Amino acid sequence: MTNPPEERIFKVTGMTCGHCQNAVEAAIGQLEGVRSVRVDLKAGEAKVVGNANDQAVTAAVEDAGYEATPASP
Repeated sequence: MTNPPEERIFKVTGMTCGHCQNAVEAAIGQLEGVRSVRVDLKAGEAKVVGNANDQAVTAAVEDAGYEATPASP
């Protein structure tokens, strides 16, 4: 049995344009356990729904060339 999907917010730095936004969405979206991801370029945030762990999300964002940290609830 798996845990129900969670919604988490990550602060993302280094994004400057729509291409950056799309790259971060694609990087997070390919992770196992991610049901949906929405990146807000203006706010510098990624909203992730699913069961992927925080380390996997931050690593995927870093691999795409940006930095991410879990936001405080």
